[in-house]
Amino acid sequence: MLSTPQKSWYHSNRFSAASACEHCAGVIRHEPWCVTENAAVYEAYEAVIDPEKLSLPDQLILHALGVTWNARCNGRCNTP
Repeated sequence: MLSTPQKSWYHSNRFSAASACEHCAGVIRHEPWCVTENAAVYEAYEAVIDPEKLSLPDQLILHALGVTWNARCNGRCNTP
């Protein structure tokens, strides 16, 4: 009787989902659009975190488009 050898699975990946970036979910490297890598994206992200950083014209334009800010983070949001 021939027996089939068992397959051995080896996991040598030192990266895990826990080490992924909270913004782009990059494990090995950040995505080009990640807030930690792209200055333009970071500037937009700051506006989401703190709308006071927007200029008055930008606030008016976004208000006209129907954007509203709710105090969701209460100052406890993670920033890069």
